[in-house]
Parts: sequence; C-alpha cells; structure tokens
Amino acid sequence: MESLTYIKNVKSTPKKLRMIRDLIVQMEPHDALDYLMYATSKASNIYYKAVQSAIANATLASKVSPDMLKFKLLTIEEGRTLKRHHAGSKGMAKPILKNFAHIKIILESEQKVIPAQVEKVSKKKTKGKKIERAKNIETKQEVASQKKSIAKGKSVTKKVQK
Repeated sequence: MESLTYIKNVKSTPKKLRMIRDLIVQMEPHDALDYLMYATSKASNIYYKAVQSAIANATLASKVSPDMLKFKLLTIEEGRTLKRHHAGSKGMAKPILKNFAHIKIILESEQKVIPAQVEKVSKKKTKGKKIERAKNIETKQEVASQKKSIAKGKSVTKKVQK
C-alpha cells in the first residue's frame, strides 16, 4: 500500500530543502524523525513536520505500524515566487524574490494486501444489499397499493397462504 502526502507552499527555498533530502531518503521514516528532531537547521524542522504528517497519514489509511514504512519517493518541487521590490539608487527598484517549495512524500508499506480477497468481500456485500433493496421496494409497493384501496373505500385484507 502507498500513501501520498503533499505539503504545499513551504516558506523555504527548494535549494535549501534539497540539501538535507539525500540524508533522509536513505533512512526509514521513524529513524528520519529521530535524526530531524536534533538537527539545527530550519529545513530540518520543516522536514520533521512533513515526515511526521506522512507517517500519520500512512498509518491511518493502511492500518500499518510505522516500523513497516519506507520512503518510496521524496521530492522537493518549486512553488510560487513572491515578487517584491526594494528601493535602489537613482530611483531604481531592486527585485526581491521570495521562493516557496512543495514537498511530496510517498511512503510504502512492506505488508501486501491480496486484491482477490478484497473483491470477493465487496461482491458479497453488494449482493446482500441488492436483495434487501428489492424486499424494501416490494413492501413499499404493497403499502402504496393498500393506501390507494383505502382511499377508494375498499376494505383491505391480506390473504394468508397455507
């Protein structure tokens, strides 16, 4: 099973985030959290929150313990760029570019689910629901016909089958 976590608009440049990326990808996610907890850079704090969120998403979605997770993909993408200007000499404007980044993390688990078992379970459930719906429709039709006959003034009696 795979779990995708996508964190948008991180207030740090992609270049600064890519410096730590190579160290983290080699580790397992729970080991990466231990490393990032004690690292001193701003990028490590951002990665700590991102990896922690990815682990939480994966454990809730696929019901797997954090020890069984691995990094399948960890990429840093360029986000938007805020363009600001600073006053320069002779009335000129000097550009200031504030870059943002996007972090994409895909975690995979070692535990595999057999798709044939999942399909069989879902088919059994739908058959039972279809039968129940058909019974409900029949009873609704009977009730409707009884209401019509009462409205016409006829007496309603049910036939008892022996």
